[in-house]
Amino acid sequence: MRRLWIAVLWLLCAGPVVAVELGDDGLHKTPWMRETFKDLREDLEEANAEGKRLVLFFEQRGCIYCTKMHEEVFPKPEISGYIADNFFVVQLNLYGDVEVTDFDGETLSEKDMARKWGILFTPTMMFFPQEVPAVPAPQAAVSIMPGAFGVGTTLDMFTWVKEERYDLDNGEDFQRYHARRIQERDNGSAD
Repeated sequence: MRRLWIAVLWLLCAGPVVAVELGDDGLHKTPWMRETFKDLREDLEEANAEGKRLVLFFEQRGCIYCTKMHEEVFPKPEISGYIADNFFVVQLNLYGDVEVTDFDGETLSEKDMARKWGILFTPTMMFFPQEVPAVPAPQAAVSIMPGAFGVGTTLDMFTWVKEERYDLDNGEDFQRYHARRIQERDNGSAD
């Protein structure tokens, strides 16, 4: 009986469970992810035409950290709204077979492109400037965010990229920007 009460109490305290949609490929799906032909030059052009920034988002089937982001971070209105309003997100499967055309013109499967680019973790997000030369994606990226992070860190990274803070000559790289934003939030969280 005691175990039953503990289980009930745990369920009550755990908070709401968020239903996360999974696609046929086993990857999480959100309304702000785009289905494209995965030609990065075309995706960048479309993102620019919409006044948005291009982001590549690597995930894999069964990734517990991807699930954490999709259940705990992306459902927050301040995150999902900011991403939807400002970013053109293309999802890639770390072990997928869909062809991807890099900025340098090379076409490989998602899994081979991940190897070419040195993607080791999921989730990994790659953020791009509005103009990209004909080089491999990691050389063009203004930031690469490997791993799962909390709401504050995630919002700070998307904001830092959107505001082009990486181009400012003020000595405030992302880590300094994020530390300042934590202090400004002053909510007792290190995120």
